Amino acid sequence: MPRFDTSDGLSLHFTDQGQGLPVLCLPGLTRNGDDFQFVLPHLKGVRAITLDSRGRGLSEWDGDYTNYSIPREALDVVELCQHLGLERVVILGTSRGGLIAMGLAVTHPELLAGVILNDIGPVIDTLGLDRIKGYLGTTPDHPDLESVAQAMARDAHFPAVPMARWRAHAANLYRQADSKIAIRYDPRLAHTLSDDGASAAMPDLWPFFDALQGKPVAVIRGANSDLLSDETLAEMARRHKGLVAVTVPDRGHVPFLDEPEALQAINAVLESVQVPA
Repeated sequence: MPRFDTSDGLSLHFTDQGQGLPVLCLPGLTRNGDDFQFVLPHLKGVRAITLDSRGRGLSEWDGDYTNYSIPREALDVVELCQHLGLERVVILGTSRGGLIAMGLAVTHPELLAGVILNDIGPVIDTLGLDRIKGYLGTTPDHPDLESVAQAMARDAHFPAVPMARWRAHAANLYRQADSKIAIRYDPRLAHTLSDDGASAAMPDLWPFFDALQGKPVAVIRGANSDLLSDETLAEMARRHKGLVAVTVPDRGHVPFLDEPEALQAINAVLESVQVPA
């Protein structure tokens, strides 16, 4: 089980497979590297790396919840790249992972060979943010993973998704614990989005997105997303000439990334980046 130690002493879990252009997959706020299991088989001819952010998945929890912040998690990404000897990577960032990528565009632009943002942008719609606050840190009242999958299948934002996919997705997000399920992240993450939390005041993120100018960038939006609006996506395309912008039908926040539209955007960025010698 590959792990590395951060500069502040946490042991973080990652995976590393394949050879070629390094593609670093960064998951959403409460998710982990397993979230990319659906897209990994489609990433041919690349070195695919996933990271469980601190407090998520198989990584250690932080004793200080204020370290569950984008600046600290961005530093973890830098330290992972240093650990692996990587000078340039393409980041495939889902939601929170995309925010980390935009942060790195300001602090470590030389690290980014390209960026793919999965259903995230510089404006985060309050409807989606309030929805996330509503479940963050709490365990769903379900006795087993099958019940979770059945509940997921009733999500109107994701119509006609096969049950097999929901079962696999449920296992990515939760684990069975006796007669109940458990979340796979530190519940104190909820404090970071509370009214008095460290991340309560969201800065203007447009300068962070603008820092991606000159790099290959794609944005994948779920047609039913409540976090990334059509208007924000249009403004992103206006500001970033050459932006690859796609909308995935029948998907909310976030697309699974193996949809044809998502793969089109991912491959467009990968094909425009020079593979290191």
